[in-house]
Amino acid sequence: MDLQEIVAGIGPVDEKAMAEAQRRWDSIAHPLNSLGMLERDIIRIAGITGDPNVDLSKKAVVAMCADNGVVAEGVTQTGQDVTAIVTENMSKGDTSVCCMARVAGAQVIPVDIGVARPVVGEHIRQCCIRRGTANMTKGPAMTQEEAERAVLTGVELVGELKEQGVRLLATGEMGIGNTTTSSAIVSVLLGKDPAEVTGRGAGLTSEGLERKIHAIETAIAVNRPDPADGLDVLHKVGGLDIAGLAGIFLGGAYYRIPVLVDGFISSAAALTAAAICPACKKYMLASHASNEPAGRMVLEALGLEPFLYAGMCLGEGTGAVAVMPLLEMGAAVYREMCTFEGTDIEAYEHLT
Repeated sequence: MDLQEIVAGIGPVDEKAMAEAQRRWDSIAHPLNSLGMLERDIIRIAGITGDPNVDLSKKAVVAMCADNGVVAEGVTQTGQDVTAIVTENMSKGDTSVCCMARVAGAQVIPVDIGVARPVVGEHIRQCCIRRGTANMTKGPAMTQEEAERAVLTGVELVGELKEQGVRLLATGEMGIGNTTTSSAIVSVLLGKDPAEVTGRGAGLTSEGLERKIHAIETAIAVNRPDPADGLDVLHKVGGLDIAGLAGIFLGGAYYRIPVLVDGFISSAAALTAAAICPACKKYMLASHASNEPAGRMVLEALGLEPFLYAGMCLGEGTGAVAVMPLLEMGAAVYREMCTFEGTDIEAYEHLT
């Protein structure tokens, strides 16, 4: 299956299932809309899956791992070797998102989609497109064919996970230099100056931040990505991790599985997916607002409102996993709470 077929196969959410979910909430013995965004997103999940019987029992976070050639421009605090080390640690269950996922009851799936050196680990999905991208200040980060393959890798993985019974997905990543590629993508797709959407990432000095902004400006000038073409932007100034995550969002829409947007890198991937297929936005759920400068800006562009404003900017999928228990709590009330009809309480009515 090619990307055009995937895009053509993404339709609208199920309004009938959403209306039924709304009726269920209205029947529950509680003040109408008093669970706020929990009610909103349970209704949205019903529309995404086409089933008002919301089931979030099996959850997974997909962490796309890849290296970025732009690190040669001095845009990061740490060396490229950290990507491989953390990817292998994910396989051992020894990273921040792994600790959090154990509490949330979610499986962590690290994917080598472009780490600079081969990585070893029992739980790593070996899907490497190439061993890191090229330096985007000198030319395209990857070929268009490589970008499309990376996107389709994400789509195919969602199909596999659906067959395994996964009902809620979170997006995560690991890749030194990926806030640089994310800022480049966001700058192009939102038409913003690079300085407006670029932050310090994992802790750059002011001098390092200037190098990072300059690298993004150079990459955009050299490659001239087309903001109307998401795949063109990806292959010229993106990363393989972002491409894979864009595929997760497209796959969520195609296979009708809700996908949680994590932080800035994940939201840049979501923005890219929306540029490829605007209809896929309806299948995304926000988790938190990243502390990166453009974190909230990108969510607003996607029409998404996050649950958490927690000052987080770690990545890996940590913010998305943090929201999973909240959604499960909302689903528990939705499924299990008694109704007005089953009590002696008069039903509330919507105000007009």
